[in-house]
Amino acid sequence: MALTKEQIAKRIAQELQDGFYVNLGIGIPTLVANYIPEGIEVELQSENGLLGMGPFPIAGEEDADLINAGKQTITTLPGSVFFDSAMSFGMIRAGKVDLTVLGAMEVADNGDIANWKVPGKMVKGMGGAMDLVASAKNIIVAMQHTDKAGNSKLLTTCSLPITGRACVKKIVSDLGVFDITEDGFVCIEYAPGVSIEEIKNKTAGRLSIHPSIKEMNV
Repeated sequence: MALTKEQIAKRIAQELQDGFYVNLGIGIPTLVANYIPEGIEVELQSENGLLGMGPFPIAGEEDADLINAGKQTITTLPGSVFFDSAMSFGMIRAGKVDLTVLGAMEVADNGDIANWKVPGKMVKGMGGAMDLVASAKNIIVAMQHTDKAGNSKLLTTCSLPITGRACVKKIVSDLGVFDITEDGFVCIEYAPGVSIEEIKNKTAGRLSIHPSIKEMNV
């Protein structure tokens, strides 16, 4: 059975390490803030100018003046700081972000990512994704494995406009966890109830199965 968006976020949260500075992209990645493991302290950065972002607010306690880059209401933690976008992108471009978690429309088996534009649809621009994929020390993608038509989004080559080249290190999809290596996608974990055969059938890019593959702990 494929994972929910919340389960994908919970699994990605297991990749966080104490002391990390982390940027969470729009969509599934923002949910990671709700699943930070106990005993792990990270600083969540939002490119609109916030360091020290907390989990989403309880219904009825939202503050419309506190938003992330996706315009969602958020909370802050003790010690959080606000600054302008120039300072924010200075942090990103200087390589201060240890981990970026992004959504994606497509990922190629060499680590290319396409996550900002669908031809023919109106978009406001690439936003901060270009800087994040070029500068973050590690990039994990949170995504659905296939599109609404059932076509694989893990490909040999991206068909959509590229956001960054050979930058993605790991994917957590609704079917499993995949490292990206010189040999393509390597499935290291599978979602509960999902078969290896299903993963193979729904992955268009080069795929191998790790000999020590295990079921995801979500």
